[in-house]
Amino acid sequence: MRFAALRAPWYKGYLAGGSLMMGADHVEHAITYFVMWQLFESPVLAGFAVISHWVPQLLFAIPFGALADRFDCRRLIQLGAACFMVASAGWAVLIATNTLEPWHCVVLLLLHGLAGTFWGPADQLMLYDIVGPKDLPSAVRLMATGLNLGMLVGPGLGAALLFTVGPAWGMAVNVVLYVPFVVYLLFVPYDGHSRVGEHRTPLRLGDLLGVMREVPKFPAILSVMLLQAFVGLFIGSALLPLLPEFGALLGLDDSGLGYGLLLVAMATGAVIGGVGLEAIGRVRVSPRLAIVATIAFAAAVLVFAISRNFVLSLLVLVVAGMANLISSSTSQAVVQLEAPADRRGRFLGAYAVASSGSRTGSGILIGAIGAWLGVTWAIGIDAALLLVAAAAMLVVTLAWRRRMPATGAVEVAASERDAISEA
Repeated sequence: MRFAALRAPWYKGYLAGGSLMMGADHVEHAITYFVMWQLFESPVLAGFAVISHWVPQLLFAIPFGALADRFDCRRLIQLGAACFMVASAGWAVLIATNTLEPWHCVVLLLLHGLAGTFWGPADQLMLYDIVGPKDLPSAVRLMATGLNLGMLVGPGLGAALLFTVGPAWGMAVNVVLYVPFVVYLLFVPYDGHSRVGEHRTPLRLGDLLGVMREVPKFPAILSVMLLQAFVGLFIGSALLPLLPEFGALLGLDDSGLGYGLLLVAMATGAVIGGVGLEAIGRVRVSPRLAIVATIAFAAAVLVFAISRNFVLSLLVLVVAGMANLISSSTSQAVVQLEAPADRRGRFLGAYAVASSGSRTGSGILIGAIGAWLGVTWAIGIDAALLLVAAAAMLVVTLAWRRRMPATGAVEVAASERDAISEA
């Protein structure tokens, strides 16, 4: 069924609200990064802006996933949105009163990073609850597509606000962008747990730490967690800050158009990939699909690293965005479908630690290699390492499937399991 998740009541509004929330997130990035550089010209502060986005995932994703297992996910998402709004309001006041100091930036950036971590597991449980296991892959892909659309539109809107009403009023307007989703969640009848029943696992510290020991019992989850950890460690989001230097290598002019196209190419590819997959219809999710997509992503980034042709570079970035969306959304769906129902939030938190927390290291790794050999070699070597790691995982996965021929696709097995538990 094409765009299957859109048939579920309440999903379309939820998708629109989540996409708007991501757009507001990137409006804040566009304005605050510009203001911080204009006021302080601090590479350290700019680097901390990236670190603060991913370190909370590394430290708090599992505890926040446990909270999502236990409490009403609507309220947790609203709490995360409130943190986003407080951060935006803080920026607005401090910029308007001309009192912004570097330590203010550190606090607000950490609050922003925590808000995103708080939102993640609860959001994924809501997707499962709204559409059910059968249409979950479609829901995850469409939400990932919507978030990438927010990443496309958000910076443009942020720049427009920055250069029309100014940074202070721009951040004040950004507070309002979170409101529709917060209000919508007041009316959504799902709380993230209606398909699981009333039983909810109590919060215990030992359980939070033990989820990582439990993951190896679920080979499909373990494989996609390792896969996304490799993606986060070797590439992550470290490519985007290096695009200006690649632009210089490609001989782009100073108009800004070429750099702008490079910046939006991967997000554009992600949107095209998400819409394209949904137009095809139901696609069975499996670790093998995620691994093959990651191989395509690594190969595209490797070609980008060595390319000196602007058109080719632009095209392979679009391909990289498409492949990365397929890889990440498929991996997310595998975790959702395979995780134990009463601990799904914890497993999603563990997945976030692997996929997002590992991105903290990508900047360090690429920065170290880049300082030694240059950015071209840094991206090329890391893309090659990711390609080798993903190819090795594909070989192992295919060998495992041959040894266990009775193992069905993740989507089918999980759907049957949920149907039995609900019967």
